[in-house]
Amino acid sequence: MLDNTEILQLVFKAQNGDQNAKTVLIEENAPLIKSIIKRFKDKGIEYDDLYQLGCMGFLKAIKNFNKEFGVKFSTYVVPMVIGEIKRFMRDDGSIKVSRALKTLNLQINKYIENYYSKEQKKPSIEEIAKYFKCDEQDIILAMDSSKMPVSLYTSTDDEENSNMVDKIEADEDINNKIIDDLTLKELIKQLDERDKKIILLRYYFDKTQSEIAKQLKISQVQVSRLESKILDNLRSKLI
Repeated sequence: MLDNTEILQLVFKAQNGDQNAKTVLIEENAPLIKSIIKRFKDKGIEYDDLYQLGCMGFLKAIKNFNKEFGVKFSTYVVPMVIGEIKRFMRDDGSIKVSRALKTLNLQINKYIENYYSKEQKKPSIEEIAKYFKCDEQDIILAMDSSKMPVSLYTSTDDEENSNMVDKIEADEDINNKIIDDLTLKELIKQLDERDKKIILLRYYFDKTQSEIAKQLKISQVQVSRLESKILDNLRSKLI
């Protein structure tokens, strides 16, 4: 398995026309590409076609990657591959969106709006799936369906919003959040053990700074400063 330095060297060679470097990068990252395209299985695209689309996104990642981004190459690859597949699904007229999928998407949007008005935050994919008693992948597919070929003025069967154009901004926010979440997970993996523990305890296990301080045997003030520093670092890499 290639380390980060070797990967960066190969990316640099590939960007300068070395075809062998591109081949090596694709072969070494095939497991990553396959793990990304799994989420799009059973969505009307053959697996081989999905893999080819994944490779196209991977090659675009090679072309556009800059080490000054401050993220690992594999982290940068994820949204590029997802974006390539989504573009195909959006632009390929042969892919039809069922009425049931459209209806579920509208119901999800309504649920998110109501949830946000009460909680002042958006629900997680897991919470949405639990509410609708669906698999998380089905929820993601339904939310992605808004980007497939439909008229902007398709009726939404919603008393408050008469057509799809009123829903676009909310749908874009949700889909961008999914990509950001994937990237964020990769970035969190790169943190040292203490910083990773602070973020996981604070935002995944809803622990207070005082509780974290006791567990790490440091002061609450230290936890607060460390948390701010970690978040600033993560935000800078997500921009």
